[in-house]
Amino acid sequence: MKKDWLPLLLIPAVAVVALPLVGSPTSWVTLTAAGLAMGLMIFVMASGLTLTFGLMDVLNFGHGAFIAVGAFVAASVMLALSPWMTVDSLWLNLAAVGPAVLAAMVVSGVLGWGFERVIVRPVYGQHLRQILVTTGGLIVAEQLLKVIWGPDQITLARPTALRGAFLLGDVAIEKYRVLAVIVGLVVFAALAITLNRTRIGLLIRAGVENGEMVEALGYRIRRLFVGVFVAGSALAGLGGAMWGLYQETVTAAIGAQVAVLVFIVIIIGGLGSVGGCFVGALLVGLSANYIGFIAPKVALGSNILLMALILLWRPQGLYPVAKR
Repeated sequence: MKKDWLPLLLIPAVAVVALPLVGSPTSWVTLTAAGLAMGLMIFVMASGLTLTFGLMDVLNFGHGAFIAVGAFVAASVMLALSPWMTVDSLWLNLAAVGPAVLAAMVVSGVLGWGFERVIVRPVYGQHLRQILVTTGGLIVAEQLLKVIWGPDQITLARPTALRGAFLLGDVAIEKYRVLAVIVGLVVFAALAITLNRTRIGLLIRAGVENGEMVEALGYRIRRLFVGVFVAGSALAGLGGAMWGLYQETVTAAIGAQVAVLVFIVIIIGGLGSVGGCFVGALLVGLSANYIGFIAPKVALGSNILLMALILLWRPQGLYPVAKR
């Protein structure tokens, strides 16, 4: 099958068009790095929702709950290990951030398992009910976060090793943004390899196309789908931890706020497409940073405008899933 490269070309096209509008090459490089980092953090959070919709046909409007839980759990662990966060040692900083991120993924994954069993499982195949019950789950989760962690925002300073920026001549690129780009690319590569190059990925994709046949061959496809939901929730927790460090504050509404960007990204990419989600996230991140610098007054609606323009061009998204 011929590969469609046109959506991928939108990423460098947006960057090239922004260069003369930004004016300063130094500012353009900084904004581009910031946009890529922001986009890849959004991709990490959106990839979980893309998996659950693309492979399980589940519209989970409660996805923001897993993002928020991941942010709060990571913040709690990092605050408990604050002496390691503040010392000028990369290894001690990583020794604090690593367990925090792992705890965020584990707790979000466990929450996702419970969410699937209690809330999602009774409404498989019923999109309207899925929207209603998962939205209710998000509201309840936000209130529970306020009960457990309190209503006030938590200030979360980055570890010493991730503060400041790399200087390349006159260009300054924040260290944390470089880390965010690396993590985002690793997650994308892992998802692509798992879904396209492994036996588990083959079984999952086969189960989507013909679940009864896969069951007849002796595979427990339902368990695989639950595993997909848990993995998607864990990725949301990872993204929440990264976003909390990005903003350096964590609130109970962090999940609902980011969920808007997440849904814009998966709609732009083509509902259920991991590749489309990746391209859409980068476009959202880049356009938000460029427009925020060039025309701050219209920055708030820039993502909606981007989504509208892309859907006018391709109503099903950049890389629509064939079965839809």
